[in-house]
Amino acid sequence: MKIVFWGVRGSTPAPLTKEQVQAKIIAAIMRVQSKDIISPDAREKFLASLPEYIFGTTGGNTPCVQLVADEKNHIIFDAGTGLRVMAKKSPAPENCRYSILFSHLHWDHIQGFPFFDPLFDSKSKIDIYSPFPDTDKYFAKQMRAPYFPVDFESVKERVNFISIQPGKEFNIGDVRLNCCKMSHPGGSYAYSAVQNGKKIVYATDVELYLDTHKYGPDVEQIFNGADMAVLDSQYTMEEAIDKIKWGHSPFSYAVDFAAQMDISKIFLFHHEPEHDDKKLDAILKAARWYAKFIVQKAVTVDLAVEGTEIEL
Repeated sequence: MKIVFWGVRGSTPAPLTKEQVQAKIIAAIMRVQSKDIISPDAREKFLASLPEYIFGTTGGNTPCVQLVADEKNHIIFDAGTGLRVMAKKSPAPENCRYSILFSHLHWDHIQGFPFFDPLFDSKSKIDIYSPFPDTDKYFAKQMRAPYFPVDFESVKERVNFISIQPGKEFNIGDVRLNCCKMSHPGGSYAYSAVQNGKKIVYATDVELYLDTHKYGPDVEQIFNGADMAVLDSQYTMEEAIDKIKWGHSPFSYAVDFAAQMDISKIFLFHHEPEHDDKKLDAILKAARWYAKFIVQKAVTVDLAVEGTEIEL
């Protein structure tokens, strides 16, 4: 299966500002030498040598992660503003059927849904899986005047709402899925997905604990032994101290949690909108250092970056 990141920011979209673009240009110019501009090959080599935080960007869209199980089975975790981009750039499943699973219904996780092109395509079918009751009513409300010009009633025939129960496994095609409730204001659910012996976990908007005794068997069932986990890592430790009970985690807790749950690889996710690309690069380096020198078990750490594809 393939995982694609389309939206990785938390709380609110965070597009690049003019000042951030200018800072990238200045940083690149400061590094250039005469040998770097003598030929087209030299220029390409120089650009390729620039750090990712200068030559690229982590992205500013809110959460949307795609799991491509096969040509017909596309599973989507959350419908933040990244969902709009996914619809524009990702090939549609052969049967034009999408499955969307929701961690929770806070604004940054649903705001891309009214801008999802397949919603307005008569050939499409959209299955929405949610552990929250009355999910259909909440989606109808966000597509209602004066908030949106197109009423949900005009597209609801293409949308099928499916209620799921935490701890009760269900299938989408040959992918086995399950979910459990995590610590977040109003509740948020983490999902596991298993196909061909490979297991991934999507766990955004969770406030992780250092004490593993606080977790029950339901959490262990979802997380334990995952090959890859997308984990909320919105804060630095300094930020997290001032934001206890806000429902998000410092990156160091994500690394500790992964080690405790025997997770091989994690992607830091739900990035703080105030963190620019340089700050996120520094966080990634700190998390990798922490994983190498503090945590006793091997945990590979990477940053969730829009457009990145991971094959499992």
